[in-house]
Amino acid sequence: MESFNMSSIHSEEDVPAYVLWGCELNKETTTCTFKVKDDLLEHLLFLRTIFLGAEAKDELNVVAVESQSTYHGDPVPIASLRPSILPMVNVIGLELTPPVTFILKSGTGPVHICAQHLTLKENLDEDLDVDHFDLDDLEGEEISRTPIVHGYRIKRSVEFE
Repeated sequence: MESFNMSSIHSEEDVPAYVLWGCELNKETTTCTFKVKDDLLEHLLFLRTIFLGAEAKDELNVVAVESQSTYHGDPVPIASLRPSILPMVNVIGLELTPPVTFILKSGTGPVHICAQHLTLKENLDEDLDVDHFDLDDLEGEEISRTPIVHGYRIKRSVEFE
């Protein structure tokens, strides 16, 4: 089964949004990759839930992830699921930098992966004069990166580094 991606949904102003993404891993499709266009924006994939389908056999299903966020890009196991013991796991807080590849290391699945795709847009302080922009003017000032959701900037208490 192919992954589904709703990143083509934008607001009227065609501003990148916080969108759902997901895929299914099984014996025929043991890998699934989340890729983004090279649009010079920063993209993050927030992993939310990994769960077994109803038709999963009572066997151990191990899911690993490979990303720029992982050590040397090597696959790292993130979930071990078994229908009779642990059919679902919430992985709130796991942020990955695309491209991200999910791998079914063992088992036959089906394993479903749900995540949210966030696009960050860099923006300078709006009262800077663009015609007379000089990098020296920014000395000591921070350039903020705030998420854009349906055309609105979201203020967060956590600063992106």
